[in-house]
Amino acid sequence: MKHYMTYLGSLLLSLTAVSASAFPDDVPADSSKVCDIDEVVVIDQPKEAYRLRQQPLSSYSFDAATLKQLNVQDIRQLSAFVPSFSMPEYGSRYTSAMYIRGIGSRVNAPTVGIYVDNMPLQSKSAFNFQTYDIDRMDVLHGPQGTLYGVNTEGGLIRLYSKNPFSYQGTDLRLSLGTKLWRKAEASHYAKLSDKAAYSLAVFYDGQNGFFRNQYNGGHADLFNEFGGKGRLLWRPSNRWNFDFMADYQYVRQNGFPYGQIVSAGEIAAAPLTSPLYGLKAGTQRPSQNRQSNYRRNMLNTGVGIRYAGNGFDINSMTTWQFLKDYMLMDIDYLPQDYLHVVQRQHQNSLTEELSIKSRNDSPWHWTFGLFGSYQWAKNNTPVYFGKEMNGYLSKTITDFAYNGMLNAMARTMAEGLIAKGMDAGQAMATARATMAGAIAAAGGCRIDMEMNPIPGLFRTPAFNAGVYHESNINLTPRLTATLGLRYDYSHVAIDYATSVRVQMQEDVMGVKLSPVVTSSLSHRESDHFGQLLPKVALTYRLNNGSNVYAVWSKGYRAGGYNFQMFSDILQAEVRNASNRLMADLDIQHDDAAYENIRKTITYKPETSWNYEIGSHLNLLGGQMHLDLSAYYMQIRNQQLSVMAGNYGFGRMMTNAGRSHSTGMEATLRGGALDSRLSYALGYGFTSARFDEYTDATPEGTVSYDDKRVPFVPQHTLSANADYRIDVDPAALPDPSHRFHLRSVMVGLNLSARGNTYWDEANTISQNFYATLGAHADADFGPLHVNLWIRNLTDTKYNTFAVQSAATGMKYTFGQLGNPFQMGVDFAYHF
Repeated sequence: MKHYMTYLGSLLLSLTAVSASAFPDDVPADSSKVCDIDEVVVIDQPKEAYRLRQQPLSSYSFDAATLKQLNVQDIRQLSAFVPSFSMPEYGSRYTSAMYIRGIGSRVNAPTVGIYVDNMPLQSKSAFNFQTYDIDRMDVLHGPQGTLYGVNTEGGLIRLYSKNPFSYQGTDLRLSLGTKLWRKAEASHYAKLSDKAAYSLAVFYDGQNGFFRNQYNGGHADLFNEFGGKGRLLWRPSNRWNFDFMADYQYVRQNGFPYGQIVSAGEIAAAPLTSPLYGLKAGTQRPSQNRQSNYRRNMLNTGVGIRYAGNGFDINSMTTWQFLKDYMLMDIDYLPQDYLHVVQRQHQNSLTEELSIKSRNDSPWHWTFGLFGSYQWAKNNTPVYFGKEMNGYLSKTITDFAYNGMLNAMARTMAEGLIAKGMDAGQAMATARATMAGAIAAAGGCRIDMEMNPIPGLFRTPAFNAGVYHESNINLTPRLTATLGLRYDYSHVAIDYATSVRVQMQEDVMGVKLSPVVTSSLSHRESDHFGQLLPKVALTYRLNNGSNVYAVWSKGYRAGGYNFQMFSDILQAEVRNASNRLMADLDIQHDDAAYENIRKTITYKPETSWNYEIGSHLNLLGGQMHLDLSAYYMQIRNQQLSVMAGNYGFGRMMTNAGRSHSTGMEATLRGGALDSRLSYALGYGFTSARFDEYTDATPEGTVSYDDKRVPFVPQHTLSANADYRIDVDPAALPDPSHRFHLRSVMVGLNLSARGNTYWDEANTISQNFYATLGAHADADFGPLHVNLWIRNLTDTKYNTFAVQSAATGMKYTFGQLGNPFQMGVDFAYHF
């Protein structure tokens, strides 16, 4: 830590020296100057005192033109062009894990917050959505807890729709691509008067998919989705502003096209009868006896109110969010029938945020705020057991019962042999052989079981409240101190009802029984957490709008309960109760049993401390923007989604003790050749390692100290360049025609990332890989025609991998990235 902070200090001094020499006061303005996105698209922020590149944080912004050039359809695709940010394809819009600077998780509470038009999205299941009608997207790195509260310890994403006061007309867009990808959008923006404006937008998006389920030949990643949103802006006076908005989206898709990852050694050792024989090493095509699928209804609504007082602004945002979805997942991902789960989720959430900030030219800029949210969530998640699973469990219980009976009988006989003078080792060997023969002669031991579906109804209400303040004080004309503090309170609860019923067929040494085992769990647990989230920063302004900064801040993610664990808990109860079962049994649970369950399903809050320095530099008279940052993060009680170590079938959230993340980010953007050429380059390095983490596995306790945190790419690299070729109107036969060719924009983009580990032991990983994209856009005035290509080199890679032990053996399955794809967009504005 000491050496790292010395390095940070040295870097900060060198940045200051370089910047001061690069920006003399007498630098003339350049006619080809490229302005900040902040200056081009000015967004009124209800909390911040300064625009993004003037704040002490690492950030990245995309305007509508850049999003179009990169052909970005959602946040997953956007993440490929942001340093230290990863939101890979996980198989459906249900799963939307995001990782920034080594912090993230696949399930439960998110580590990255999302705001859409200043509306906070509360449910992680709503994060993976279609982005359209977007004017700008911001990605903020590092903890944003002081102003934005819980679950923003990794960062924050903000999206802004087009404002009908500043943009009018009708936009139509039609897109077609390989694998019958098709998309249609229509939007209309209008001013009713100087006081009122509105916008309406609708979309449809669909695709047959890239992968086929080898089990039935169906499309494994087919999807269809549609939605619409409306917005009404009303400004009755110079002081009052009202913003009414609603956004509905529906998606239905086949999902989770995971294929088994097979090594060359496994294939070489496979016999001729093995399904692995003859395969190529790597990730196979998906083959599942049930086609996993997902569908979701989602509605986000909000009312924003702003009052402009004398020297201050008051902002209120009230939102209601509704989500109802259905998911069927083949948990074993195999053509055999082991396990599948059906999940029905129903959520409603209300939020209210009230903030007041100064609006003056004094040296002190301040913000005060209150935040509150309440979420009702109900999950109905029955788990179904197929014949292969029942067969596996039957064999497991049979082996357990047989070995227990054999050992007990052998010990008794061995004691007698030892008493007669036989060696202890020889006595036990003789006794085991004798008793094994006796058991076989008496009819052997066989236990068959049939486990009925395990129903599960889980209600998980959550309440969150926060009060915060941030001050920006100009200590000198160039130096600003930022002081912030938030108190965040969370109350979480779980009300669960689940049960299991198992029918047994026992044949033990000629004795046949048919007992039934049942177990029911019904209880309520609750917990609450409080956190102080401070932030201290210094920003030193250089010439020409540049600055250097240093910041220290705290992030926080709430704790909660694992309802994914109950299937494993009930299976373990049944397995333990079946050892010597002679009659029907209804397993009872006392307070001590429920206390053990509480300890099993509870996970604690995660906290992090962020130490960061950086700089926002404007070079070459404003034609080039260079942003640099270096950080060190300490994470405590890190939450991870891992395989349930004690049982091996489901996944659970666990606290991994301590870890740390060290890294740097650099972005370079600019333009040249009279603004005909625009370019961007981004790189992020992340080293996220466990400091203290041990886990219980069937093989015993394992330490993962100094292992890399899974799902976090060590390197993230992106680059894009676009060149505009203007057409001379004099060379056209009729330059006055409305649809004559104005220009052609050609561009290339590159996205690369890796090495990424998929498990805590760092045994499976995705090596560093890169994908290349290209586009050519013809501007005919009102009409634009854009030809684009993704993954031009047809690079093979895994976006995600998961391990499953549903069969009693641990297999690894991967989600392949999309191969080569090309398409064309037609956009018309009138």
